Amino acid sequence: MDALLLPLQFPFMRNALLITMMIAPAAAMLSCFLVLKGWSLMGDAVSHAVLPGVVLAYIVGAPLILGAFLAGLVCAIATGFIKDHSRVKQDTAMGVVFSGMFGLGILIYTQIETELHLDHILFGNMLGVGPEDLWTAGIIAGAVAVLLAFKWRDFLAHAFDPVQALMVGLRVKLLHYGLLAILSATIVAMLASVGIILSIALLIAPGAIAFLLTRRFAAMMLVSIAAALFAGTAGIFLSFWIDSAPAPTIVLVLTVMFLTAFAIRTLSLRRSTGRA
Repeated sequence: MDALLLPLQFPFMRNALLITMMIAPAAAMLSCFLVLKGWSLMGDAVSHAVLPGVVLAYIVGAPLILGAFLAGLVCAIATGFIKDHSRVKQDTAMGVVFSGMFGLGILIYTQIETELHLDHILFGNMLGVGPEDLWTAGIIAGAVAVLLAFKWRDFLAHAFDPVQALMVGLRVKLLHYGLLAILSATIVAMLASVGIILSIALLIAPGAIAFLLTRRFAAMMLVSIAAALFAGTAGIFLSFWIDSAPAPTIVLVLTVMFLTAFAIRTLSLRRSTGRA
């Protein structure tokens, strides 16, 4: 047992585990809505698009999380505006907007002298997490989790049928842009730990795993949270023993879990078909 708990004797490993436990429930809950609504690419787009916001915030001396949050909102709103006012489909609009903003961020970054490491922005630095990062992630992720827990029925109605949600009196526009704001805030919470690129895995994989294994949304939320927490814990401990970076190790664990869930679902369908 002492050998198994050896990684927890190091403060940087404890901080990495703690910030993972903080962000995993919020990201997992949000991933359920993104998967059901077909917004998986939106999470990818927003996670890439925060780069110029981070760099510009550094230049003007503003908090990096504020720049990231505003850039994420700009990307989400711009995507929706293009979709609503043209014949371009949403996935195409996402690709154009997020690649343009990501390219802008890289361009600005290469033109300035800064101690801001691009690798840490893109891939995170879980082993360098400090008290400020823990407070930021804890407050944002906690607020997101509480909001989704109390308003999940409204967001679920909006995800399945916005027209029906409007007919029953829900404020569809508020739910739409509220979900986009929650998505941006969650990505900001993950910025210091898993970074821009790898955050997309936590926003898609837990919900996708739960979608394959469950039939009811409440169960889907619980399975998604459990999957994210297990992958985070397993990934951090595994990274210590194989001497790898924690964030990509967590992503690989999530990938293995998804493939396992897919295999279980496929075998279950074949068995039910065979009995029928």
